[in-house]
Amino acid sequence: MTPQDIRDAADALIEADRSGRQIGLLSLRYPGMTLDDAYAVQAALITAKYAQGRRKIGWKIGLTSRAMQQALNITTPDSGILLDDMLFQSGDTVQNGRYIQPRIEAEIAFVMGSSLSGANCTREEVIAATDHVSPALEILDTRVLRTDPDTGQPRVITDTISDNAANAGIVLGRSKHAIADHDLRWVGAIVSRDDTVEETGLGAGVLNDPVTSVLWLARRLAEHGQAIEAGDIVLSGSFIRPLEAPSGSRIQADFGPFGSVKITFD
Repeated sequence: MTPQDIRDAADALIEADRSGRQIGLLSLRYPGMTLDDAYAVQAALITAKYAQGRRKIGWKIGLTSRAMQQALNITTPDSGILLDDMLFQSGDTVQNGRYIQPRIEAEIAFVMGSSLSGANCTREEVIAATDHVSPALEILDTRVLRTDPDTGQPRVITDTISDNAANAGIVLGRSKHAIADHDLRWVGAIVSRDDTVEETGLGAGVLNDPVTSVLWLARRLAEHGQAIEAGDIVLSGSFIRPLEAPSGSRIQADFGPFGSVKITFD
């Protein structure tokens, strides 16, 4: 993609976010689009958000489960940036019309006590840099159509990465735990919509260990001269399938001894 292509794609996503009207697949508009191109579009999108007064509060990691990677025929996660207007607390209500097609995922959030960087970053350094972990929900949304209506082609990873990895919000639980207090592979959640259990899962679904997910992010960022900073919230990846959250939905994730988190959609 040319620099102008990247700017045009980012502008289209900004307008989709503003208007609530999805755009066509970028992968069809730019058929030679690479992962580097997609991250360049994401960077341009986030730069525009900064210009609107937004502030980075952390990172999200997506496509961490084997099932999702196989569905998209990839072998790597992706990442996006969390902004200050995306943050909700457990028990909050999302205003009707805030999102286009919201979906929910259950995740473990890492809150960083110190910065984390370097291509040779280790698992031990991830653990040492983590202030605490908490239960969380990620709100997904898509400014790009899920499927092209003419060809039937679904979104691919370049569409998703460009669209800030389909991120729209984070619901942070109130419980805080030292990372050493739990084997995160065995931290699980029962996720309900309107009091009906829809999904269950374990942290092991995230690259076999959510710590590995954060390690992947630190190493990927190092390739681009970036780092996870102290105070950042890092969503480590979902261990359930995305759950639709139409207007009127009440979503609750029961993490047992790890805590709970809930959100309502007007």
